Amino acid sequence: MAEKKHASDAMVKRGDLSKRVGIEQLRMRGVKVEELVEKLIDAAGAEFTTYYYYTILRMNLAGSEDYKEICEDARLEDRAHFELITPRIYELGGQLPADIRAFADRAGCPDAYLPGYSGVTKEGVDKVKGIQAAPKAAEILEVLLEAERCAIRTWSEVCDITFGKDPRTYDMASRILQEEIEHEAWFIELLSMERDGVARPSGHFRRGDPGDAPYSKNRGFYNP
Repeated sequence: MAEKKHASDAMVKRGDLSKRVGIEQLRMRGVKVEELVEKLIDAAGAEFTTYYYYTILRMNLAGSEDYKEICEDARLEDRAHFELITPRIYELGGQLPADIRAFADRAGCPDAYLPGYSGVTKEGVDKVKGIQAAPKAAEILEVLLEAERCAIRTWSEVCDITFGKDPRTYDMASRILQEEIEHEAWFIELLSMERDGVARPSGHFRRGDPGDAPYSKNRGFYNP
């Protein structure tokens, strides 16, 4: 009987657990796997920290309940992005940093601080000197907008690296990117009217449930 074409190859011997065919196939197609893993860890760090910072920003939109609801959608969808891409990091032979502080430090986007926040002390203790008692909604919306723009640049780069070479990572990154583009449009619409009194519609409509994540929430696999 003739040997089946894809039954084996010279790179990964039968029973070898030290290599992955899924990774070696990427290398054959020109993917620099180690570099991709580092970019994905940085991107996952940004999604995780953004989820945290959006929690604070949402809390401080008190009194602007419509803005708060849309911020909640973006907040929960960023968590879904973290959950979606993290297993891929491990499939590619990488892993998240064991120390959450190291993870946050290498996030690929700036911290989305509450407007007026003055940083931390050398000892790492929160320092709120000079923080505004009630940041204006427009100031918070601007922070949200710039965080989404950084995410769009990040996931666009991952899509460029993986297009036509790594369909699994590309699919995940593309779905995340679509939601980040939506988020940017939402916050442009809200900030434009709140700050400038100019209508720039985004086509936004309420999600079925908060954080529904229509593109990235992988219900059947990772996110119950």
